[in-house]
Amino acid sequence: MHLTRQNYNEEQLVVSCVNGDRKAQQLFYERYARKMYVVALRYSKTTHEAEDILQEAFVSIFNNLGEFKGGSTLEYWIKRIVVNTALKQNRRALEKMHKDDVNDMVAEPGEETVLTNYNFQELLQLIQQLPPGYQAIFNLYAIEGYKHQEIAEMLNISEGTSKSQYARAKALLQRLLVNDEDRVL
Repeated sequence: MHLTRQNYNEEQLVVSCVNGDRKAQQLFYERYARKMYVVALRYSKTTHEAEDILQEAFVSIFNNLGEFKGGSTLEYWIKRIVVNTALKQNRRALEKMHKDDVNDMVAEPGEETVLTNYNFQELLQLIQQLPPGYQAIFNLYAIEGYKHQEIAEMLNISEGTSKSQYARAKALLQRLLVNDEDRVL
């Protein structure tokens, strides 16, 4: 069967990709690259870094596509590879992050910041201003939906460190939002 965007299903596309069909691989890339680029952007400081993450992730995806067993959705599996690739590229920065436990933190009183006045691009720019460790943990917890215990295992840190880094990331984002003179919160 000749694959086009209109007449392929996911299973056929995967099988064709695993069998080395270049057209299927192109279609596969076109189907998922845009969404995964957005994921890569959240874990990078620049578009160049995001492009590097995406390229390395898709090499890994194509090398391991035959291992996909359907225990989750294909998109979730792909996204997990993109996130892991981003974390791998940021490993040095993550290892340098503060390893404070949440119990050592002093909570600062304050109201939750409302983000509804911001568009995606503005929020992305704010997240990209976070230090790499804060950025990774904020993305994993607030956006990807991982639990602190899962993040701790992924990053080889304590659960308390994950919680404290998330709290610090949130506090820093709130300061960045308050300093944004163009917005009324």
